[in-house]
Amino acid sequence: MSFSQTAWGAIEFTYKSIIEHPFNKNLADGTLETEKFQFYMKQDSLYLIDFARALAITASRATNPEDLVLLLDFSKGAIIAERGLHEFYFEFYGIKLDVKKAPGCFTYTNFLILSATHSSYEESLAALLPCFWIYQEVGLHIHRNSTENNPYQKWIDMYSGEEFQEVVRKAIDLTDRVAEDANDKQLEKMQEAFITSTRLEWIFWDSAYRMENW
Repeated sequence: MSFSQTAWGAIEFTYKSIIEHPFNKNLADGTLETEKFQFYMKQDSLYLIDFARALAITASRATNPEDLVLLLDFSKGAIIAERGLHEFYFEFYGIKLDVKKAPGCFTYTNFLILSATHSSYEESLAALLPCFWIYQEVGLHIHRNSTENNPYQKWIDMYSGEEFQEVVRKAIDLTDRVAEDANDKQLEKMQEAFITSTRLEWIFWDSAYRMENW
């Protein structure tokens, strides 16, 4: 099996916990409290800045020029495309980015920056992959189960859309290609990084649902 197939099998329980989390269940049926969604959007804006940084750092370590360009495109896309979604909701709700990172966001972004800076190139790719892949799967799951006239439809459309799915396919393919040349120890480290990031995805949503603070 490919690295991605093996890694996904290792996080099935965590993924099930993510889609069954009240935040995502309420997002699907449109009953998520506005304050919780606003909290989430602010934290996600802060998250994306460091996610883009981690992608750029990882890109600098790529030995293949095409992979370097791809990772830089991912970094740019994280700022432009997804921040466009945030700007829509910020304007819609009349809110602004006036908070610092909550514990869940702080922990996740620090792990990504640490992985990109100090772990191997292979590990850093594996750590970054869940943000792409988990969001796609959650977006598709919510899209299938969403109620009509859902107030969060624009978010759902973003992460279940074909454009985002194409980005995710490229991220999975890149990670699998790099994993093909990895030894057993590197593959073990890659899977550990993938699992940790997936757990931090759950923590991020849980943090938003509880409107976590220090």
